[in-house]
Amino acid sequence: MVRIKCEVTYDGTDYCGFQSQPKVRTVQGVIEKALVTIHKGQSVPIYASGRTDASVHAIGQVFHFDTELDIPPERWPRVFESLLPPDVTITQAEAVSDDFHARYSAVKKEYRYRVLLKEKDVFRRHYSFRVPYNVNIVALKDASKHLIGTHDFTSFCSTKTTKENKVRTIYELDIIEEQDELIFRIVGSGFLHNMVRIIVGTLLEVGYERKKPDDILKIIEVKNRKAAGKTAPGHGLFLWKVSYED
Repeated sequence: MVRIKCEVTYDGTDYCGFQSQPKVRTVQGVIEKALVTIHKGQSVPIYASGRTDASVHAIGQVFHFDTELDIPPERWPRVFESLLPPDVTITQAEAVSDDFHARYSAVKKEYRYRVLLKEKDVFRRHYSFRVPYNVNIVALKDASKHLIGTHDFTSFCSTKTTKENKVRTIYELDIIEEQDELIFRIVGSGFLHNMVRIIVGTLLEVGYERKKPDDILKIIEVKNRKAAGKTAPGHGLFLWKVSYED
């Protein structure tokens, strides 16, 4: 039995998220369906670094699975190629030790969220969130500094989350100006359900000058989801990279 670690990129537009769910199309579902074919009818579960919600994309999602097939690890992307839809691609694969776990071995994750500042662009409607207001970028950047560090992010996660410990560490939070877009780049130890999208939605309210940069400190302190801003839509979000210790 060999454990294979894979990196997958996908366009989440036509999926109800990564994690398998009954009667709906998911990224995990199409990958596991391909593995059934490869293993001649045998079910092979995959384990990912984490779930992504409906319409969220990934550049560097990671998953692993165990197999008895004698296929060179570097050949797995080619094996998957003809069995996956065109919006899901395995970009690389390698053999890893039995104690590796795509989720529990991860030490950092990087997400990027794209915000479009120009007029409506039909060719980017699935990959960036267009905002119709002027954005105070200086205020955005001032507010973002308050989120860096280790905090209880109760105010920045979905009320549906089942995790009791809501303390997480954000190592980097950059707001990159790129032509007609803002890119929110967030690197952290891990993220709660909807955490990145709520952070972006709240920072945008600062950018709209509906909140002040220092309000972020109060929002963190009160530990109440209602204190933060709206959840930004999923289609602007990309799981960019998952990092592991050597």
